[in-house]
Amino acid sequence: MADPERATYYHALVDMGSNGIRFSITDLAPETARILPTLFLARAAISLYDAQYTSSSTSSVPIPQDTIVSVINALLRFKSTCDDFGVPEHQIRIVATEATRKAINSEDFRRQIEEKTQWKVELLPKEDEGRVGAHGVASSYAQVKGLVMDLGGGSTQITWLKTEDGQVNMSEKGCISLPYGAAALTKGLTAAGDKKGKGFQVFEQQVVHDLDTAIKTIDIPVELLKQEEGLSLYLSGGGFRGWGFVLMSEHSIKPYPIPIINGFRVTRDVFHDTQTVQAAVKSDETPDIFRVSQRRASQVPAVAFLVECLEKVLPSITNVYFCQGGVREGMHFVEMDPSQRKENPLITATKPYARESVAAIVELLHGAVQPLESGKSLFNTAIMTAFVQAMYVHAAFPKDLAAGAALRSTTTGYFAAAHGISHEQRALLAILLCERYGGFGSISPTEQDFYRRMAQLLPEGMAWWCMYLGRVAAVVANVYPAGVAKEERVKVEVGWKMTKKGNGKLRIDFAFVQAVEELDEALRNGLSKVEKVGKKKQWVDGQGHKVLLTVNGKEYVDNS
Repeated sequence: MADPERATYYHALVDMGSNGIRFSITDLAPETARILPTLFLARAAISLYDAQYTSSSTSSVPIPQDTIVSVINALLRFKSTCDDFGVPEHQIRIVATEATRKAINSEDFRRQIEEKTQWKVELLPKEDEGRVGAHGVASSYAQVKGLVMDLGGGSTQITWLKTEDGQVNMSEKGCISLPYGAAALTKGLTAAGDKKGKGFQVFEQQVVHDLDTAIKTIDIPVELLKQEEGLSLYLSGGGFRGWGFVLMSEHSIKPYPIPIINGFRVTRDVFHDTQTVQAAVKSDETPDIFRVSQRRASQVPAVAFLVECLEKVLPSITNVYFCQGGVREGMHFVEMDPSQRKENPLITATKPYARESVAAIVELLHGAVQPLESGKSLFNTAIMTAFVQAMYVHAAFPKDLAAGAALRSTTTGYFAAAHGISHEQRALLAILLCERYGGFGSISPTEQDFYRRMAQLLPEGMAWWCMYLGRVAAVVANVYPAGVAKEERVKVEVGWKMTKKGNGKLRIDFAFVQAVEELDEALRNGLSKVEKVGKKKQWVDGQGHKVLLTVNGKEYVDNS
């Protein structure tokens, strides 16, 4: 039975796109609104674009009546679902984009829907479609700075985006919309004919010209072009997501450990390698690619054509980020209060599981991390806070399961569905949490392979630091088993000592406020694991540091 009080935060949305119709119910309760928790998701594979462009016609035709009936039936099923969840009637919306907007019988199509469902269809104007799409991208990462492209079925939108302190800034020109969606390009390429023919060359020149004009029109700010990390490109829309999943299947880490497209990053060269992507889709030896439907596979040549055109006109980009954010995410994010938008998704996702003394434990763990290079930050406040907030989630799990469940928590566990987290952040949190419960040696052989692949997603040298910090956290969790630090029980002090060979040795001292005459087994095991992380055989790819562990100033010796 629906909870009437909770249901006041439920918002239902129908995204009536060109390639399909998506239904969703989202819980926008203030405490977790930033990560857009989804209660229900469904999709009807009804292509309004294909319905208007049949293979026997060179021009569009009205949306056929049988298609209209299918749409209405799908909407009526969703209406029943909304009733089951108790979604307030005034918080249910149908938003239609390009295919409905341009349909010859658009007015009649929308009238029939309203008569049967009592829901009015909102036509999203072309300029608003781009703005909503841009906000969908903005919701997909803690911070976005760069170019944004949204590839739908009938059109594609281009703009630049910069998010800062809850504000979403974009080009004064808004989003430039071009009639080059994945389905539209497929049709255009069919009409253009062979690549060596004049028709194809004319079509290609037109697309390149329009893309170039659009990029010049949005007037990319100099600060984005000259940022130290380079200009990034953020991609959303079904066509680009399909492209991303193919790139994921061809990644050097095999099989790629994270099944979520949002947060996936590739370099410019990988993104523009259209031959590899097309070969992967065509190869008879390649198994079905995860999340790439037959329809998406059929559109890969069209997306490849667009990518090749982009290469000729785009400014020099460094990284390409894939986003799940679309109309659903954009519609909700654009109406969200800036104070919620500026929240870090990683912190928001883990906050419901936080224990009482998060700030005190964060301070304690921050003090345990001191890089050899002064001024270099290893763990930012967001990842450290998220780690501490999630540190006790698996504490009551059986010992056989805790480390493995923690390792999977960001991909198939507690935090997997959180929106707005990058793959690097998922890998960092997963390794930290796994190590907090014993790490690599505490997980099954099947999980060990997954651990190695997740570790490969981390920046160079960070796998060792995650091992180290996770093990320090295990000691801290043993001292504060409820996550409540009513009084100070331990201090953690670190520093560097140079060896005779000129290498740095990390010195860490656990200073217990009350003298500990005899350590219990759990605490002794935790301290031993911290000491052992300094052994070269536990370093990752030859990277790590020697560790000198002391307890109340005396070198720790494990006599067990």
